[in-house]
Amino acid sequence: MATLILVRHGRSTANTAGLLAGWTPGVALDERGAEQAAALPGRLAAVPLAAAVSSPLQRCRETLAPLLAARPELELRTDDRIGECHYGDWSNRKLSELSGEPLMKIVQQHPSAAAFPGGESMRAMQARAVDAVREWNARIEEEHGSDAVFLMCSHGDIIKSLVADALGMHLDLFQRIHVDPCSVTAVRYTPTRPFLLRLGDTGDFGSLAPRPAPAPDAEAAGTADFETATEDGGDAVVGGGAGAA
Repeated sequence: MATLILVRHGRSTANTAGLLAGWTPGVALDERGAEQAAALPGRLAAVPLAAAVSSPLQRCRETLAPLLAARPELELRTDDRIGECHYGDWSNRKLSELSGEPLMKIVQQHPSAAAFPGGESMRAMQARAVDAVREWNARIEEEHGSDAVFLMCSHGDIIKSLVADALGMHLDLFQRIHVDPCSVTAVRYTPTRPFLLRLGDTGDFGSLAPRPAPAPDAEAAGTADFETATEDGGDAVVGGGAGAA
């Protein structure tokens, strides 16, 4: 079957503001995210792509814009099923505030039991994304052959849940997976099992360096590094985090 390249959208304005964007409209790439998107065509230059599929959200479409400009033969197709998790009442709220919610402990430690108020459960999120991938796999193989490669641009929690499925991991373990903005994850599907070929590859190992402590006035300035605060305590960043600067 086909090989799937999963691209997380570039860094967004919500990432740098420490907000859980969800399906909030108008969330665009920030300056760094635009630079990441501009570099994507070069990173994938050696890979023939049979199709490009995107979450309908703006930050994903903006991430793929330079790639599509470089490959005018590629038609962008969208699929709601690989859109961001529906966080409901949590959408567009500060992650620093949500960290104190009792539900956050469930999201971190038992996500298969987590359902967002006014939104969807994490099980439903994974199920729709997996269904989308399997349907697109069959379609791409039928149209382009079993050696075809196609791309999907999606979101942190969606990609993590797809990787968990590919590895045969229970959803309760998916918070152990991390994918940075504009990172590339590749899964080769076969009739009997998937193979994870790349995970969160940015071509840059800067994110492995120790992070400096946030300035005392960082939160007041709206730039608190929630990712650092949660990872130090062993928690994952809901939505995926902002990645390295």
